Amino acid sequence: MKDIKNFEQLIGNLSARGVRKRIAVVCPRDKSTRKAVEKAAEVGFVDPVFFEEADPLEAARKAIGLIREGGADILMKGLINSDILLRAILDKEEGLLEPGRVLTHVGCASIPDYPKLLFYTDAAVIPYPTQEQRVEQVRYLAALCRAFGIGRPRISLIHCSEKVDGRHFPFTAGYADIIREAEQGEFGECLVDGPLDLKTSCSHESLAVKELSSPIGGEADGLVFPDIEAANLFHKAITLFARSSVACMLQGTLVPVVMPSRADCPDAKFYSIALAAMRADAPKI
Repeated sequence: MKDIKNFEQLIGNLSARGVRKRIAVVCPRDKSTRKAVEKAAEVGFVDPVFFEEADPLEAARKAIGLIREGGADILMKGLINSDILLRAILDKEEGLLEPGRVLTHVGCASIPDYPKLLFYTDAAVIPYPTQEQRVEQVRYLAALCRAFGIGRPRISLIHCSEKVDGRHFPFTAGYADIIREAEQGEFGECLVDGPLDLKTSCSHESLAVKELSSPIGGEADGLVFPDIEAANLFHKAITLFARSSVACMLQGTLVPVVMPSRADCPDAKFYSIALAAMRADAPKI
């Protein structure tokens, strides 16, 4: 499959391949959620099932029950508090988190003047990832990139500079272990490097000016941020100031979870549904 470089190509790919996934939507009481789901159904890559019980927790549990029975491929948050939905997702007996898996947030952005989609993690779930959690973030990101036809994803481990500083920034020392695991094939076919800053990850010119050599080559497909603050600031900066289009979902669950912010526009929710449909149609990690 040819790699998908923007959201228009993503929608076209889903339509051309006849992908049609069942999406369980919890409390779809707001107009933007309804509009996004109806548009996705009209384009043809999802069939929605709405859960509109008066008790949001009951609605969430029923939606998750349908998924656990194999009746739906995607879960989506409507007008329900995130903590209520997460309580149902994380239920050890009847939830969606697979044993031993890490729940994490993944974003995908179409940024003006960047020639392809850029994936990133984690802007919403894990405050300060442990080394083990970061390893899983790399694994999820590489698999998601491959679902988009990127045969050898370039994954950059982000820091404010290119220097390892185990004293002040202990996570940078852990980056070396992740790179070593990548070289040994732990994450499948991919290139992983770091620490790199945002510019050297995404700009040939910045690499050249700093006289650095990296297999990422200033052409990152995925960015793994050191903590939620850095990733969240990146997410909000590219949407507010760069007018980027974004899609987001949760991974580590039995099925992809579309969990948008209440402030997200219908287009962002629509693209997030498409992102989840693409992931749901790919091999499981």
